[in-house]
Amino acid sequence: MRKHSLACIGLGSFFILMLALITPALAAEQLTVIMGLGEVEWQVMREQIFPPFEAQYQVKIQAFQAEASDTIKKLEAMHRARKMRVDLITQDNMQLAPLVEKGLVEDLSAYRSFIPPETAAGIVRVGEFDGRLYFMPYRPNVEITFYNEPKFREYGLTPPETWEELLQVARTFYEREGVGRVAIKGTLDANTTTQLFDFIRSAGGDPLVLNDAGSIEAFQFLRRLYPYLSPETKKANWNTMNKYLANESVYLGQNWPFGIHVIVRQAGKKEIKAYHGWRGPVKESHVLGGEVIGIPKGAPHRELAIKFMQYLMSPTVQKKLLQHLGWPSFRPHLSAEVADWQRPYYEAVNQALAHAEPRPNVSYWATVEKALNNAFREIVMEGAPVKPTLDRYHQMLERAKKR
Repeated sequence: MRKHSLACIGLGSFFILMLALITPALAAEQLTVIMGLGEVEWQVMREQIFPPFEAQYQVKIQAFQAEASDTIKKLEAMHRARKMRVDLITQDNMQLAPLVEKGLVEDLSAYRSFIPPETAAGIVRVGEFDGRLYFMPYRPNVEITFYNEPKFREYGLTPPETWEELLQVARTFYEREGVGRVAIKGTLDANTTTQLFDFIRSAGGDPLVLNDAGSIEAFQFLRRLYPYLSPETKKANWNTMNKYLANESVYLGQNWPFGIHVIVRQAGKKEIKAYHGWRGPVKESHVLGGEVIGIPKGAPHRELAIKFMQYLMSPTVQKKLLQHLGWPSFRPHLSAEVADWQRPYYEAVNQALAHAEPRPNVSYWATVEKALNNAFREIVMEGAPVKPTLDRYHQMLERAKKR
């Protein structure tokens, strides 16, 4: 789950036109890749990542910008026309199932040895379908918990390790300051979905079932917690959470690791620390976000694409992406390579990744998000009864699954 602006290379007809201009003679000298990056990320790719590979293999990398859903459409059109012109893609891990179901990507099981043994199991599992490996680890992402250390110290509090401790921390801040200082992402969109997945799974529930015992327990707890949360909860998302933590209207909240640079480096809030988070009644669980690498079926330069895939996974490249962009790596030992001030934050990322679980790749994901967010609004915000409400949204999910 990432947000970014588009790079200078556009989409649509211009994208197809540019690919169509690749002549057979030129194609032998270039590798065509699709990525979804922001402007700063593209700059690092073009200046730091691409040149060494281009020099080693005497190849020109032609890189095109595309969002995950657009990538699927482009590959499907080329596959149908039997004119695949793309060699490698990096793809959001929530947009993988259509690529496999439509037969658009290669089975990479033969290259499983490229994955180092210390890689967290969940990071590998996200690329597997029916026991086969279709996508390689590249850029994992997981939320960590940021907290205002001086404020915790002022009230004699420690970062919560369990649900009950989280409730106690939220209640203490509320009672001592007259307003909630703990926030979760309550914008009733993909941000809230991520938080709900963590709570439901931590109680042993299945968000795709939604009315099982774990889901019921999670919603019951959230209803107990909600009165003590910050009013910023209704506006807290991937972007605004950083602002609330930096301006100290929120003392504890979860966000993606790019917040390390926004809160600590840019805003200068060195007193904002981070740790992996809390566990529920059954386990600790965090949604695994990020991107993976895939090779389209019929890639014109398949062997070279495999080499580029291995290069992107290499410690050298992963270290550069970590140092220049702050991207978490699936190679946990690289956290020791960052600046001293960054190291505790990336240790928190590694600890969270050890408990990371991928979201299910299902074709009815839009219905899943709608059911979860509506249930949160009705039960947690508006006080609707827990089980009857979840029973109703369970039926919605079952109908979507059958369709």
